Amino acid sequence: MVKQSFLPSKIVVVNDQSTDSTPNIVQKFIEDHPFIHLKNTTSSEAHQPGSKVINAFNTGLAELDENYDLICKFDADLIFPENYLKTIVEIFKKDPKIGMAAGHCTIKKNGEWIIENLTDKDHIRGALKAYRKGCFKEIGELKAAMGWDTVDELLAQFHGWTIETTEKLHVKHLKPTGANYNTKASRYKQGKAFYRLGYGLLITTIASAKLATLKNDLSLFPAYLKGYFQAKKTNETLLVSKEEAKFIRALRWKKMKAKVFK
Repeated sequence: MVKQSFLPSKIVVVNDQSTDSTPNIVQKFIEDHPFIHLKNTTSSEAHQPGSKVINAFNTGLAELDENYDLICKFDADLIFPENYLKTIVEIFKKDPKIGMAAGHCTIKKNGEWIIENLTDKDHIRGALKAYRKGCFKEIGELKAAMGWDTVDELLAQFHGWTIETTEKLHVKHLKPTGANYNTKASRYKQGKAFYRLGYGLLITTIASAKLATLKNDLSLFPAYLKGYFQAKKTNETLLVSKEEAKFIRALRWKKMKAKVFK
């Protein structure tokens, strides 16, 4: 971040029980870069999908004032090209209706850095979110639950904002998505997330089949569906309102039809 051609006005590093001397490393950077701030926090040791990372983000968010135009949530395991922030700022400047923007996460495979393929390229990965202030405010608080990095985009579009990704920016993602999750504990959580997003059974079935295929593990398909029905049986609270859920389903169908009839 300190090598960016466009420097941020403030960086808050949230240190959540790290074991790699993060505080000492950050303090050394603070000596030369006073816009960097360190916030130590203690949360549950369990790395639950969604909740832990958003709780950490909210801890950092509490350190900020209202004097900003763009706000970013970046994971610690990323290496950015030096023109990353400059390019993101240029994207936001070209259209006032762009509410979120990002490049693409890449992972190292067979000696080459390739784009992670678990989602469509028009989706912004949770690791590198950038929001316009107006969009961030309309979305409301990021949801401390699995699926937060999908619901934020869906709610942004519900409020009339657009999402933009660019092939010009490749960010190195050092740990594959979900590498720290307990597989047995979280394999049903994806289906529960689909339920809480208001997808409904048919969209959940399609999304589950697609994701299981992309992960090259078809045993995940019934697990996702089981998670969906578990959430439905216990009537888990949706992450969105009924009106928002209706919009989300219509948006999902529109996107799927566009792919079929393109």
